[in-house]
Amino acid sequence: MGNLDKDIQKKIDDWLTSSYDEETRNAVQKLLDDQAETELIDSFYKDLEFGTGGLRGIMGVGSNRINKYTLGKATQGLSNYLKKQFPDEEIKVAVSYDSRNNSQSFGHLVAQVFAANGIKVYLFNELRPTPMLSFAIRHFGCQSGVMLTASHNPKEYNGYKAYWNDGSQLTAPHDTNVIEEVNAIASVKDIQFAGNNQNIIPVGEEIDQIYIDANRALSIHPEAVRAQKELKIVYSPIHGTGITIVPKMLASWGFENVTVVNEQATPDGNFPTVIYPNPEEEDAMALAKKKGEEIDADLVLATDPDADRVGIAVKNSQGQFQLLNGNQIGSLLIYYVLSAKNDLKQLGNNPYIVKTIVTSNLQADIADHYNVKHFETLTGFKYIGELITKLGDTAQYLAGGEESYGYLVGDLVRDKDAPNSCAFLAEMTAYFKSKGKTVYEVLLAIYQEFGCYQEKLISLTKKGKAGAEEIQAMMADLRQNLPTQLGGIEVKEIRDYQLSQITDMKTGGTSEITLPKSDVLQFITVDGDVISARPSGTEPKIKFYCSVKGTLQDKNNYLNVQQILEEKVDRMMKDIVG
Repeated sequence: MGNLDKDIQKKIDDWLTSSYDEETRNAVQKLLDDQAETELIDSFYKDLEFGTGGLRGIMGVGSNRINKYTLGKATQGLSNYLKKQFPDEEIKVAVSYDSRNNSQSFGHLVAQVFAANGIKVYLFNELRPTPMLSFAIRHFGCQSGVMLTASHNPKEYNGYKAYWNDGSQLTAPHDTNVIEEVNAIASVKDIQFAGNNQNIIPVGEEIDQIYIDANRALSIHPEAVRAQKELKIVYSPIHGTGITIVPKMLASWGFENVTVVNEQATPDGNFPTVIYPNPEEEDAMALAKKKGEEIDADLVLATDPDADRVGIAVKNSQGQFQLLNGNQIGSLLIYYVLSAKNDLKQLGNNPYIVKTIVTSNLQADIADHYNVKHFETLTGFKYIGELITKLGDTAQYLAGGEESYGYLVGDLVRDKDAPNSCAFLAEMTAYFKSKGKTVYEVLLAIYQEFGCYQEKLISLTKKGKAGAEEIQAMMADLRQNLPTQLGGIEVKEIRDYQLSQITDMKTGGTSEITLPKSDVLQFITVDGDVISARPSGTEPKIKFYCSVKGTLQDKNNYLNVQQILEEKVDRMMKDIVG
């Protein structure tokens, strides 16, 4: 196997020493015996790093895989950092896990490492959604927390989301500082695996009701829920943690007619009924949509394995169930929250919403209409959580989210929250139904009032070391060959978030981007269209986003306008993706 460079070979040799357990050594040796060169390279060519979603990767042996040693090393590094940051305090952390294969055992492993370092651990007895981990950090007054999950990734993945004391995922400088602590660990012998069980405090179902009650207090129109308590709702947890909370949440708000998709109700890390456990995918929503058709539901909901994302289906003008994209769902939520609070004069002092740089500008248009400030952050909900913490009591956070199906109404947590979003989507549906409107009709009314937006996302998967290099090359090529037109439309402005620079294509003048540096390129056309290129921080993908805007004067003409906009999007995407 001549392609194994000396650094990779050195790591492999290290993993064959007695510092690692017999099972691990045997697994590495088998890869060598099988001459699995590509897998060996991908498993050892680098160490896993924190991205927009923390530590995430394929489970298996190696420094670039999720296993007891990479998780142990990350936890030891985080422990060391916490001790430096809080030298004179009792350090407390919360640990939870989802339904993925090995998540529970990984969760207990992480808890043991924290406990061995003298840190008090609030360990969930059973799997629970990611937003409940964020809630628990704040509730118990923890300095940090860890969620074992790979969100919506395929079944071979697992991951490690690390949180700070505000309940938000690690951001600068803590994320890079933790990595420095992790990299400073010279040997697995420096990892304290043997925990002290006296430092581990079990967290049971009592936290569920506290979380549910706190969310129910955010309800804007409880009278609409009472009037529509028989609203027909279909819910699928897609074999994930949502089953533990979402039905209870909906029942607590007063919804009495919730049908759970039985085929996907049992937590199962193999996700047997779907290819990807991602509510962005039509395949993942298919069973829920089918059940919605069977019972003529008012709303179909489905959450991903760690229940921080939610997808929905509603009936369109033809009476057929249609999946809404993440931009549409987020825009509907923001419209409902802002319009309802405005009518009740409950917008509060200095209200604001937050969207990411690749999320629809429709949400900014809605906010402007209600004189509510809007902020933009980099992609990754940790940046939204960071902003909420930064603004604190000086402003009132109302709602926000990402186009990737993650939303949060109210500031109980600092992460995207699917149980919270499910409750508000159900309340929104009930409220509009009480006014004689369907969700789809409200969406078209929004398009009529604020402009008809059409968005598209293209994701290209590039796995392993070769894939990562290919993604880097694609971004470098884009920067070296900046397009002056896309789909026949002139590019007016280029935003390079890695250079923190906005360039006016007509004058050549530049201005500064004040957000943190990130490997993102955006092209703004003279029509106001936005096309973005961004390597994913959580998956082996490069993503291309396109958003265009048209005029919808008559809702009966929506399909024609949509087709025209889709064709425009496709022309632009063809120029940038090929």
